[in-house]
Amino acid sequence: MITYTYETIPADSSEDRERFEWRQSIHEPALDVHPETGVPVRRVITGGVGYLSSGGDSAGRSCCRGSCGC
Repeated sequence: MITYTYETIPADSSEDRERFEWRQSIHEPALDVHPETGVPVRRVITGGVGYLSSGGDSAGRSCCRGSCGC
């Protein structure tokens, strides 16, 4: 299960947007409405925490042996 961030889409621009998190499977479609209030929502793309590897071992040798592009 993944936690996605959503925000409400207010009918009036003077209304505040509400952000909330919702856990769902990656195979489930994105929510269209708030599950509790029925207000229209959209998924928010947020920055994540990632891990980048140099692609080598401790001796500096490359681990890539094919055309995978690493």
